[in-house]
Amino acid sequence: MKQTDTKKFSRAQAAIAVALLAGAAVTACSMLAPSGKQVTEDAYVDGNVVQLTPQVSGSVTSIGADNTDYVRAGQVLVQLNEVDAQLALARAEAQLSKTVRQVRAQFSNADQFRANVRLRAADLARAEADLARRRGLTQSGAISDEEVRHAEDAVSTARAALTVAEQQQAGAGALVDRTSINDHPDVQAAIAQLREAYIASARTTLRAPVSGLVTKRNVQLGQRVNAGAALIAIVPPEQMWVNANFKESQLGDIRIGQTVTLWADVYGKSVPYTGRVIGQDAGTGSALALLPAQNATGNWIKVVQRVPIRIALEPTQLAAHPLKLGLSMHVEVNTADRSGAVAMHTVATHPAYTTDVFDHELEQADRLVERTIASGRGDVAVAEAKK
Repeated sequence: MKQTDTKKFSRAQAAIAVALLAGAAVTACSMLAPSGKQVTEDAYVDGNVVQLTPQVSGSVTSIGADNTDYVRAGQVLVQLNEVDAQLALARAEAQLSKTVRQVRAQFSNADQFRANVRLRAADLARAEADLARRRGLTQSGAISDEEVRHAEDAVSTARAALTVAEQQQAGAGALVDRTSINDHPDVQAAIAQLREAYIASARTTLRAPVSGLVTKRNVQLGQRVNAGAALIAIVPPEQMWVNANFKESQLGDIRIGQTVTLWADVYGKSVPYTGRVIGQDAGTGSALALLPAQNATGNWIKVVQRVPIRIALEPTQLAAHPLKLGLSMHVEVNTADRSGAVAMHTVATHPAYTTDVFDHELEQADRLVERTIASGRGDVAVAEAKK
């Protein structure tokens, strides 16, 4: 080989060596230094699916919405046959009115027995006075000893009658002492029964607990439904998030609070979403599956696991471009800032989701109770005013 060719070969080897070293350096930097983002296509839209379930049994007489309809919180979605509930309510209302009248009679009896005690005490005082007067006349011989004995018997009879009256007063007083008609235990028990009957009647009307889109309608007219059966599902469109399934080798860079850029396949790259990492699930998807994988076998093969990362979306963007459950998302997490926590450690101090649809169930029941009690007490004007 000529010397010129040898020099060319040496320069080629040097160039190759430099290229290999550069490639190794780039690879090492990419492995050791943070890349600045973690990307996954294994991400899907998730959200709340609120089930409408009856609290009482009954036959369906009306259905107020169908799949794909948008409903407001409090809107009537299903009506059950309320005949039985109305009959039970009428019985409870009559029982409360009857109980109020019985308690009024107990208060009247207590007053009557107190008056009877005063009457018997006056009879005893009069009998004792007659006995004392006759005893004074006995010494002068104006009356006989027999009349004195009759006076003594009259005193004994009056004293016994007073004792009986006092016992009757104690018995009647035990039923009404330290209470009023409204606070009487019998009336309170009847009030509880009336409230229960009213609530059971009101619950034959099923209202939407939240606003959202109706889906999974599983109820038909005339169907007999039991308490707890899932009739309709409602998906609130503003309560959406993304579950991004990152490989376990990517989790080391992901922290709570990191910003996220997302794209939905339905809109494409032209509609980006902004989000943030709000937490990691407690386990991998396979570990939390209905039938977890059993890896204790002789032909085990390692499979890279994935952990769901929950990403909150910007509400204004979600309102402008609504998403549906299960849609595919492309997720890029900006991992440059790793000062946040890996997992959530703060304790939730307030409910994550609430509804006020059922807050006023007892108001109408209480008004019915007040009207029934007023009618039972004879306060007709008050009862009419509270209708």
